[in-house]
Amino acid sequence: MHSILLQASDWALFFGRFHPAIVHLPIGFLLIAALLVLGKQLGKIAVSESAVSFILLWSAGTATISCVFGYLLSLEGGYEEDILTSHMYQGIGVAVFSWIAWGMQSGKLKKIRPANSQTATWMLGIATILVFTTGHYGGFLTHGTGYLTQYTPEPFRSLVGMPPAEEKTVEIKPIANINEALVYADIVHPILETRCVQCHNKSKSKGDLQMDNLAQLLKGGESGPALIVGKGAESDLIKRCLLPESDDDHMPPKGKPQLTPDQISILTWWIDQGAPADKKVAQLTQTEAVKPALASLGEGAEPAAGHAPDNTSAVLGLKVAPGNEKAIEALRKAGLIVNTLSQDQNLLEVSAVNAPGFSDAQAALLTALAEQITWLKLGDTKITDQGLKEIAKLKNLSKLHLEHTGVTDAGMASLRDLPYLEYMNVVDTKVGDEGLKSAASIKALRSIYVWQSAVTDTAVQQLAATRPGLLIVNGLSEAAVAQFLKAGDTTRTKAP
Repeated sequence: MHSILLQASDWALFFGRFHPAIVHLPIGFLLIAALLVLGKQLGKIAVSESAVSFILLWSAGTATISCVFGYLLSLEGGYEEDILTSHMYQGIGVAVFSWIAWGMQSGKLKKIRPANSQTATWMLGIATILVFTTGHYGGFLTHGTGYLTQYTPEPFRSLVGMPPAEEKTVEIKPIANINEALVYADIVHPILETRCVQCHNKSKSKGDLQMDNLAQLLKGGESGPALIVGKGAESDLIKRCLLPESDDDHMPPKGKPQLTPDQISILTWWIDQGAPADKKVAQLTQTEAVKPALASLGEGAEPAAGHAPDNTSAVLGLKVAPGNEKAIEALRKAGLIVNTLSQDQNLLEVSAVNAPGFSDAQAALLTALAEQITWLKLGDTKITDQGLKEIAKLKNLSKLHLEHTGVTDAGMASLRDLPYLEYMNVVDTKVGDEGLKSAASIKALRSIYVWQSAVTDTAVQQLAATRPGLLIVNGLSEAAVAQFLKAGDTTRTKAP
């Protein structure tokens, strides 16, 4: 079997991916035909035989095209064989019975046997039933076994003999003691489960890759190993997440909930540490880049009295135009991660978590998206006061990470006129009391993190008296970090 049709060529895959669109045509035509025939038999409507025949012809034709496109799509691989086979033969059945129904209805088969409208009705009925069963298996192929029945409520589950519904976690729950958490079981696996497992599981293994258990993840797929133990940045799992969202190889696919920069940072760190199966967080070396990401998973303490942040951000109500795709692509080529805050907004988060070499010379790339960028993470980069002059042009900026950079008081002064800036992180910088005063003059500012900087306790106390609503954190505390991150400094996208 070396036919060109059995090869996953670009042409085959191009047409194959139209199957999900084409398949709705025979479904619609068959249902219309069935309703017309039923209405006629019940005496509710008057419809000619030729009209029903015409619709059946379109049903049969589009069902045949859908079968061809479905076959071409199957060449892409990654589908459970038994379910694919059932879906395929039932789809062929829809086409065959549609053609027979048309032949009977139109009289084209009268040479084989006398045309019989009653027989045509039975053929149409069988084709219509097969549409539903074929769609059932199609749902399994697209979303995994049990997708259509997962949320069947009681008492229907008991009536049809289904087992009780299983609790399924779709969001990562806060971890009480992050240091005692098992890195894979409590942190890595939940990330993969909410972002990757839907397409990479036992019943649907796109690219022959399963990610629902560690053994299969380490085994890899048709493209080779998903991760290279000890080398996160070189692992396919990480590299695909960092590709432009428009790239066919980007994972998760465009339109699906994306991994956040913190989640990518955690996965990279776990792989760098050897991708252990049973180690706790405390047993691994925590880099400065991963500490905030881990802290965001913990259960933080309540903020001090008078410092409770308001979770409603004014910038989130802004309506901005979509960002220029070339400008976004330029940022990604510079190593930055660019994500939308949600699927219905054009506001962007830009993170340099995987681009420590990002410098003042590249800061001008940000200004092409001055309206769209609202969360900017430049911690652990080479950015300095010169680069802040460009960042000051991001008029809708609301959160800014500058920890472990070379910024000083002079750079802070250039940010005074940002109208929506609510959060700043200048941990481990040369920012001092004057820089803190400049930041405090920003009316929208709610929180600023200044520990290990040149800021003095006296300046903090003075500002606490004059601006009681401003949260100034000048002591390193995991609980404090977690509390702030929970208050809004995250790009978690809730699963639908």
